[in-house]
Amino acid sequence: MTIKSIVGVLLATAALSAQSTGLTFTATASVSAPGKKASVPVTIHIDRFIADADRDTVIAAVKANDQPGTTKALAALPDIGYITLGDKRTPLKYAYERPTGDGRLITVVTAQPLFFVGGAEPQAKPKKGYDLGLALLVLNGQNTGDGELAPAVRVKVDGGAIVTDDYGAEKVRLVKIAKVE
Repeated sequence: MTIKSIVGVLLATAALSAQSTGLTFTATASVSAPGKKASVPVTIHIDRFIADADRDTVIAAVKANDQPGTTKALAALPDIGYITLGDKRTPLKYAYERPTGDGRLITVVTAQPLFFVGGAEPQAKPKKGYDLGLALLVLNGQNTGDGELAPAVRVKVDGGAIVTDDYGAEKVRLVKIAKVE
C-alpha cells in the first residue's frame, strides 16, 4: 500500500467517523386537545447524521415544492436510525444537527407518517400528502431539552423558507428530552 492510498483511507475513515454518532434520546410526546390529554414515551436513535450530498438532494426536492419527490428522495435513502413511539418503530431517513447558543438543534425526518393526531377522531385516518414524520430536538449543552413532534406532516417552501404543514391542529410537544448515556 502506498503512502497516498494510506492517506486516502485515513481521510475516508475520518469523514465517516465525523458523521457517525450512535446517539439515543428519550422524551415524552405530549398532546392536549379540548377534553383530552395523552402522552407516550419516545426514543430517538441516530446511528449517523445525513451525508451532505443526501441532504442537498432532499433540500432540492423540498425547495421545488415537490412533496411526492421529497418523500421519494427520503425513502430512497438508507435508514440512519429510528424513532419509537410506544411500541411502533419507524426508520429515520434524515438527521441533521446545527449548533445553537450553548447547545444544538437536531432535526430528524422519516419517510412515512408516525401516526395521525386529530383529524376525524377517533382513529384518525391518513390524508393525502401528509407522508412524513418530523421531530425537532432543542438541546442545551447538557443534551437535555424540549422540542416538537410532527407525526404526520408535509413540507413546502413559503416565501423562500422551508415550512411544515401538520396533519392535526394539536401541537405535539416533546418534553424532558435527555441523552441516554
